[in-house]
Amino acid sequence: MTFKTRRSLLAFPLVLALPRAFAHGDQHPKAAAPLVKEQKPWGIAAEPAKSKRTVDIRMTDDMKMSPNHIDVREGDTLRIRAVNAGKMLHEIVIGTGDELKAHAEMMKKFPKMEHDEPYMAHVAAGQRGEIVWTFNRPGDFEFACLIAGHFEAGMRGTIRVTPKA
Repeated sequence: MTFKTRRSLLAFPLVLALPRAFAHGDQHPKAAAPLVKEQKPWGIAAEPAKSKRTVDIRMTDDMKMSPNHIDVREGDTLRIRAVNAGKMLHEIVIGTGDELKAHAEMMKKFPKMEHDEPYMAHVAAGQRGEIVWTFNRPGDFEFACLIAGHFEAGMRGTIRVTPKA
């Protein structure tokens, strides 16, 4: 037996163990990252305990979000619960119309891009995700699924934040 053959035989058990080692890492839940509170034109992330109102947005494979419009008063903290009633991955992202359009274009180029911003939630089929957000600036904003093709198919809605009285 040559040195090269012996080295291959020794490495073979390691090759068999590698898929298990990597798969094992997927079995544990990821630790929750600390909430990043960065002011955006449409508001700022909030702690779940601050939410006084919850809106369920149902996402379906016919590329619809229901409801597709939300009214909010400036200063309100809202829990947006994204309910994926479909069989494919969907997401919900809050932003300005221009930012969402630009991001949707980027998603076409990088469809496997993962999101971890507090104004975004990836939601697997049959699951729920949520965004807790304080809308501290008045204006008209949007929410959408930016997975390649979903935005273009009309999977989006609007948020109107009315000024404090």
